[in-house]
Amino acid sequence: MKTLTAKNSPFSERPFYADSDIEKMCTTELSWVGLLPSVPAPIRIDRFVEKRFKLVPTYQDLGDGILGLTKFTSQGVSEIVVSKALDDEGGETAERRVRTTLAHEAGHGLLHAHLFVLATSDHSLFGDFGDPKSPKVLCRDETVGESGYRGHWWEYQANQVMSCLLMPKQLAMEAAKPFLESRGLLEIQMLNPSKKRLATQELATIFNVNSIVARIRLEHLYPETNGQMTL
Repeated sequence: MKTLTAKNSPFSERPFYADSDIEKMCTTELSWVGLLPSVPAPIRIDRFVEKRFKLVPTYQDLGDGILGLTKFTSQGVSEIVVSKALDDEGGETAERRVRTTLAHEAGHGLLHAHLFVLATSDHSLFGDFGDPKSPKVLCRDETVGESGYRGHWWEYQANQVMSCLLMPKQLAMEAAKPFLESRGLLEIQMLNPSKKRLATQELATIFNVNSIVARIRLEHLYPETNGQMTL
């Protein structure tokens, strides 16, 4: 892990993780707790949270627009909370949003726990803390799983982990094979633009995520620039 100078941040520096580092970390973490499937399938993200952080997620009233939060102590993650209102919605879409929120919060736990060692009673981190002795990350509706949030680096990083935990690279690429085509002299496998929508729907079903999560993951694995697929 490297650090960079941070602007508009609670810290003078922020951790930097290369995409490859996050991909490898998520695959390794899932393997360590025995939750990396051998074939494309939904990740048991609730069980991952339980085994990795030694806690059971709770569901509480968090207020409008807040999907979840992660609480920290100097020893690491102490609690992961999901919006009760979101859980109470029921249905496939709400279930998948709960899964996304859990994975996003797990991202904060994996990447940012060490930052909260710096928390003190007069130096709050990441926003509004009701109890300065229990610092936490509040994750609002526009930050989890979407590409148009406010650009806070800690939310962007948590979303990267969310994507890699719910759709591990090798499994996602395996599931995408029917929608690929060979390009160029090297016959590089790229996503067929005419099959992108179908691929998104299929991978959303396979990994039990909402379509936007599957679409963003496919765009990351198979980026397109100026109408041409690139490595």
